[in-house]
Amino acid sequence: MGDDYFLANYQQLIAYWHKLEKESPRIHIQEIGKSTENRPQLMAIITAPENYKLIDRYKDISARLSHAEALTDAQAHALAKEGKTVVWIDGGLHATECLGAQQLLEMVLPDDFPNRRRDHAVSQDVILLCVPANPDGWDLVSDQYMKYGNMNPPVLYNHYAGHDDNRDSFMNALAETTT
Repeated sequence: MGDDYFLANYQQLIAYWHKLEKESPRIHIQEIGKSTENRPQLMAIITAPENYKLIDRYKDISARLSHAEALTDAQAHALAKEGKTVVWIDGGLHATECLGAQQLLEMVLPDDFPNRRRDHAVSQDVILLCVPANPDGWDLVSDQYMKYGNMNPPVLYNHYAGHDDNRDSFMNALAETTT
């Protein structure tokens, strides 16, 4: 990661994340859907092992608070106190703006991993969700760069939007934007 003239592709991220998942109780990988080109759309969940044991409860708390239906102020405060801070970090929406996707490789390193570069620990109070936003574009651009030394693939980045996935935000017709 970070070497000059090297871009990891999405397939390498998949292999890397699954390796980390086997080595640390703080990372769990979930498939949240399929991309337009049928790649698995993955999400890395990074949190304390104790939090992961109760992940369904924390999902329920987040859903109840976000909908805020039929909750009194006291109930909402109690749920907020019981719940965890959930942080969503995605990267790679624009395939040729590769830094966002590449940073997900290192972002997912849990704090109990040897030679960790960050000083702060994965808090007992935080659930970090890391999601590549455009797996198809990531593979296309990284593979193009590694083969030809440029990021100008001779095809559109996405089958239906004509460019990166954010062009689909008004329709939500792509697999990536409906996941």
